[in-house]
Amino acid sequence: MNAPIETCTLTQAAPQAAPSPAPDLAAIKTRQQATWASGDYAVIGTTLQIVGETLAEAADVRAGERVLDVAAGNGNATLAAARRFAAVTSTDYVPHLLDKGAARAQAEGLAVSFQAADVEALPFADGSFDVALSTFGAMFAPDHARTAAELLRVVRPGGRIGFAAWTPEGFIGQLFRLVGSHVPPPAGLRSPVKWGDEPYVVELFGPHADDIRCSRRIFNFRYRSPAHWVEVFRTYYGPTHKAFAALDGDGQARLQADLLTLLESRNVGGGGSLVVPGEYLEVVVTRH
Repeated sequence: MNAPIETCTLTQAAPQAAPSPAPDLAAIKTRQQATWASGDYAVIGTTLQIVGETLAEAADVRAGERVLDVAAGNGNATLAAARRFAAVTSTDYVPHLLDKGAARAQAEGLAVSFQAADVEALPFADGSFDVALSTFGAMFAPDHARTAAELLRVVRPGGRIGFAAWTPEGFIGQLFRLVGSHVPPPAGLRSPVKWGDEPYVVELFGPHADDIRCSRRIFNFRYRSPAHWVEVFRTYYGPTHKAFAALDGDGQARLQADLLTLLESRNVGGGGSLVVPGEYLEVVVTRH
């Protein structure tokens, strides 16, 4: 069940942690691009379409509005906005994923502009868009503050920024911690699931926002079995694909066993199928 929408408090931000040694963000980004280009994220991405539709509604996307989808993957928020007759520009730093989104848009007869772009350095003038959207995309950029600043920059005053991000407490947050225990992430890098924490969202956007509305929602991962989920994510989902590739045979077996244990512990579908609730935070920021 989806939680009611709440207004995030704009007067308080999460306390700052002690600074860590600065990671090499350029090198990390290069690795990330290779990660998301591996496997075939579109196989996973298409199952998340309902999140794009829900986000487009939450952000109140209207006909004729200029909408930017950042880190768009294969275009879930892109298609949702285009179906609402917005003028959509879809961007990602993995061209192959944009090709997948373009094929989907063509199949539906939707007019969308596709452009390779990095969310941390968007090639658009200030205030170019009425709305910026991202479903499980912007959260993975290594420089969180720069990403938020770019989203704020390209949206006009009074415009909206809408995004979906997995929560630290939810299934994907647990998954990332589990995978990180087998293949540690780069030292000093902030976790992407911090974007799914309300106080952190206020820290990133609050000084430049008139309003921040947050809603914790559930996306159900539906697969035949835990083993089927592992097979699909090991083959097609870049982070899991790369984690298995980084391990030897014994390490792969241990990772698979731990993933199966996690999936079985979260399964609410009974013995005949897999249904795992994945909590995410849906956020709509109204810019100053």
